[in-house]
Amino acid sequence: MRKHIIIIFLFQIIFISAFAQNKPNFWDDVQAIKKYDQMFKSPINPILFVGSSSIRKWDDLAYIFSEYKALNRGIGGAVINDITFYLNDIVFPYQPRQIVLYVGENDLTGETTTADSVLNRTINLYKLIRAKLPTVPIVYISMKPSPSRDKFREKAIAANALIKQYLSTEKNTAFVDVYSLMLTKDGKNRPELFVGDMLHMNASGYAIWQKAVKPYLLKR
Repeated sequence: MRKHIIIIFLFQIIFISAFAQNKPNFWDDVQAIKKYDQMFKSPINPILFVGSSSIRKWDDLAYIFSEYKALNRGIGGAVINDITFYLNDIVFPYQPRQIVLYVGENDLTGETTTADSVLNRTINLYKLIRAKLPTVPIVYISMKPSPSRDKFREKAIAANALIKQYLSTEKNTAFVDVYSLMLTKDGKNRPELFVGDMLHMNASGYAIWQKAVKPYLLKR
């Protein structure tokens, strides 16, 4: 009996060790969010902002959109498939009345990733959301023109165009083009909208997003 207990214990150790070494991307981040939710009650039926670091680092989002009961559940560094993987953790439990989505820019850096790849991953994410939330309005924020990723400009523009075209055929969706709003009149980058890494935005960059997104948000 004691021998069996020892064997089971060893298997548990091996399983825990293997899981620790092969945890899904951002597992710890998501668990931290879930623990936070246990300590602090989230708004009921919020407007859920979800996606990568451009959402996560929007520090005053809940404040500036307080009248809409906005909730920020961004994950820094996430690609489209990461958000897809964690839908049951950071989207569906909140029963959002609207979803604002920004993800895909991190996908652009993949050497084998094409504009079509980004589109297909976005469609997969969209369809999985729709399977659970068929009528909830979705606002998709286009990928932004980050100066540090200027070499991916053509891919970003192409992916934005494909996604815009796809969403135009879907009900209860809106495509918000922030790409063009964050360029000069002659199409050049605007470094003054970004912090030192030329990837993440400063207050001026977020002010553009706020103005662009706000008209699409649903009041209660």
